[in-house]
Amino acid sequence: MATTDQPGDSVYIHGAAPSEQERLSCLNQLLNGGSVREVAPRDGERLIDFGAGLGQLTRELARRTGRSDHLGLERSAEQIARARALAAEAGEAELVEFRAGDVLDPPLRAEEWGRFDLAHARFVLEHVPEPLAVVRQMVAAVRPGGRIVLQDDDHDLLRCWPEPPGFAALWHAYVRVADDHGNDAFVGRRLVTLLHRAGAIPRRSTMIFFGGCAGSPELEMMVGNVVELFHGVREQMQARSLIDAADYDAAVASFRAWGQRPDVGFWYAVPWVEGIRP
Repeated sequence: MATTDQPGDSVYIHGAAPSEQERLSCLNQLLNGGSVREVAPRDGERLIDFGAGLGQLTRELARRTGRSDHLGLERSAEQIARARALAAEAGEAELVEFRAGDVLDPPLRAEEWGRFDLAHARFVLEHVPEPLAVVRQMVAAVRPGGRIVLQDDDHDLLRCWPEPPGFAALWHAYVRVADDHGNDAFVGRRLVTLLHRAGAIPRRSTMIFFGGCAGSPELEMMVGNVVELFHGVREQMQARSLIDAADYDAAVASFRAWGQRPDVGFWYAVPWVEGIRP
């Protein structure tokens, strides 16, 4: 989703610059295996992905269904252009239709509502002003008995140990920027409640682990991902006097150095839930 400051609109605080697209591609490498494992797409299922982003996970899920009439909704023009380009490069241009539109008002034709077997959203609900409205649209998009899968953040679930100097203050400032834009950095803990309130029947919850330690090849990617998160909102942190430039630079440098130590661990988990439409 694109950034905007219009009241009541969705706000993706990270933007859609090439550096953010690169970060998202890295995040896909780290998380998609676990996401696909938990969703476990079924043969013959038709997918609609709310907030498809670069479409990498959308296509991974779609190719496991044995059909090629899936739909990915994406608001950002930059992201949807890149999603289409990546699909074409992979020879999968016909696998998923990437359609421009907002998850709060999905651009579905009348005959498409209630026809999908699986509605999926990852890292979307934290960026919208009305998460429940989105989940209701997802429930309406699937057939009776169809599945609704939600994956989203709870920023309390991050642990770095030993804790890097200055990191806690920097993470708090990052979360405050999201909060100031009306985002919900802790929406992950509410996913089951959102399914229930949207009229779905919750039936399974778990977490997608995202972590590593000194000696694991993933740690460098994880540290880089978090640093890019911070860089993407640095100006916003400082404009709101959440952290000054010197403290920001010192905390980022400390975190990078922390990633080179031989005794560190990084743990993060993404809440994941599944429900069905009655």
